[in-house]
Amino acid sequence: MTASSKPVGDHLREWRMRRRMSQMDLALEAEISTRHLSFLATGRAQPSREMVLHLSEQLEVPLRERNVLLVAAGFAPVFPERSLEDPGLAAARRAVEVILKAHEPCPALVVDLRWNLVAANAAIAPMLAGVDESLLAPPLNVVRVSLHPKGLAPRIVNLGEWHAHTIERLRRQAELTADPGLIALIEEIRGYPRPPAPDRRPEDFGGVAIPFQLMVGDSVLSMFGTTTVFGTPVDITLSELTLETFFPADAATAEALRAAHAARRA
Repeated sequence: MTASSKPVGDHLREWRMRRRMSQMDLALEAEISTRHLSFLATGRAQPSREMVLHLSEQLEVPLRERNVLLVAAGFAPVFPERSLEDPGLAAARRAVEVILKAHEPCPALVVDLRWNLVAANAAIAPMLAGVDESLLAPPLNVVRVSLHPKGLAPRIVNLGEWHAHTIERLRRQAELTADPGLIALIEEIRGYPRPPAPDRRPEDFGGVAIPFQLMVGDSVLSMFGTTTVFGTPVDITLSELTLETFFPADAATAEALRAAHAARRA
């Protein structure tokens, strides 16, 4: 039985378990009776289209999977999936371009659900110097480029910490989305040569974030990253985009980024 042919009750039960919600908790969040929810979960009652969407929202089911639940319940999908180049997403595309450009001289990039590069600003290219050409062919996967031994891994000063941080982040993301591509990416990364064990914990970095420390030329760029997503997307493409922005963690990195930016504009 394929995922889309499973009864909608099975899907709801799986997502409830994935979110670690009891049936009573979900009923309270959705403001329905536990009896009615039990009937939906066991197939004794069929949910309306509105109920499928309502329960999906309470369970924070990704838009792509909400379409799967709708089909399982006998309804047509409602969330479109368009290329970012689609005229209907022109406003979102302009917003991405403005943010990326405004973040210079600091690096910033946009990735999809599986960490394939969608867009980047001019500060990213110099960081990729020396990466094997095979890793730069489309679709360029940011995680693969970062941790592959022919990628940035030999130049990441704190590779142990960054590798552990990345694996944990991917693991949480895969747990929440159940995306097979993410699961495959995790397995691929685990097959790379094991880096030195981290000798520092997140609290050793001030309890804020683990920096990304990269050798560029003779200098070490030390940066903290932040993640931004679209707040209320109604399109699958937008819902799966993540904007990754980096900020200098020390004065030397800030100066190096400003100097590189000025050299590009000269």
